[in-house]
Amino acid sequence: MWFDEAVIYQIYPLGLCGAPRDNDGVQAPRILRVLDWIEHIKSTGADTVLFNPVFDSDRHGYDTRDYRVLDCRLGSNEDFKRVCDALHAAGLRVMLDGVFNHVGRGFWAFRDVQEKKWDSPYKDWFHISFDGNTGYNDGFWYDAWEGHYELVKLNLQNPAVVQHQFDAIRSWVEQFDIDGLRLDVAYCLSPDYLRQLRQFTGGLKPDFVLMGETLHGDYNRWMNDGACHSVTNYECYKGLWSSFNSMNLFEIGHSLARQFGPENWTLYKGKHLVSFLDNHDVERIASILTNRDHLRPAYGILFGMPGVPAVYYGSEWGMEGKKSQGDDALRPALEAPESSDLTAFIARLANAHKNSRALCYGSYRNVVLTNKQIIFERAADGERVLVAVNADGAPYTAHFDAGCGMAVDLITGENHDFGGGSELPPYSVAYWKMER
Repeated sequence: MWFDEAVIYQIYPLGLCGAPRDNDGVQAPRILRVLDWIEHIKSTGADTVLFNPVFDSDRHGYDTRDYRVLDCRLGSNEDFKRVCDALHAAGLRVMLDGVFNHVGRGFWAFRDVQEKKWDSPYKDWFHISFDGNTGYNDGFWYDAWEGHYELVKLNLQNPAVVQHQFDAIRSWVEQFDIDGLRLDVAYCLSPDYLRQLRQFTGGLKPDFVLMGETLHGDYNRWMNDGACHSVTNYECYKGLWSSFNSMNLFEIGHSLARQFGPENWTLYKGKHLVSFLDNHDVERIASILTNRDHLRPAYGILFGMPGVPAVYYGSEWGMEGKKSQGDDALRPALEAPESSDLTAFIARLANAHKNSRALCYGSYRNVVLTNKQIIFERAADGERVLVAVNADGAPYTAHFDAGCGMAVDLITGENHDFGGGSELPPYSVAYWKMER
């Protein structure tokens, strides 16, 4: 499906568009700022835009008030339709963040329960006990996401709740023609719920994609023919930055081999997990790397490894942001996009990735693995590509059996001769497409 060859550009709209931290109830068409980013997004090589939450919420988007109405701080539904239409006209697909495990305390049905208590027809939409209380002193206790009582857990075993969410999703397709969903905290969603969601969305639009947020455990639990098409690869996210900081590329090499290697027991062969160096929840890659010269090699592995690569807005030109400074530092307001040499490099990686069957669909095999260098093979449909990365500040000459004499670098277009060894310049990346 189209998602298997995608390159994602992720935007946190409440941040990028400069919305007030708390919902002030004042409608302003800030989402139209994204129109000024479309050509830049295309220039990065991305073909899919993932929006984090856009619907009416108390504060940060994950505390939903209403699934059917755009957050007033971003504008109106008509404003967002204008943005989505422009993205589609530019050849870009659109995915939204589906926050279905929980809602905010301002959610219309929860407010009805606050007012009417046990007389509310919506009391069974949540996990409520009228024998208890919370710090908000509502006069009842309710289950919340991971103990955060501003996030009220929904009862997804209640058919009325599920139907309400599915009706909302249908409206998103009808109004905005979205192409898929990111499922927030998918690891909290039951297999039964995911099965219903997969069946429903599969009937809405051909190749409608479900991509789940997962952290730990066996991702096959949430990624299978009856659940998500893809999930976030947090295991390799950690390896991508810490391998460089510790100068131990064995870490990422072993993680990739464990997930995608040639042995029968490897976990995710043929699956297309979402790969990333940063996002709205974690430190910017330019801040977490101890050596900024490792930015290019890190992106080189990202676009060369199995999976669907994702770039977070601003990181393509090396923006910094530390989690210790709070979420706002990770989700800044930006008037306009910028570009740098890193942006142009990422664009070349993205184009190489999208135009290579091996990089989109290929198998994985480590060829050379040292503390400071990694060369791995991706192979599919008779095409072989070697991804070669040198994390060292000194040149490195690799000696190995390439199985052919010549290759062309998909990043630079230059020919490469394997005779006498292959020299990797300092902090370099090459995608060698083999002559056979």
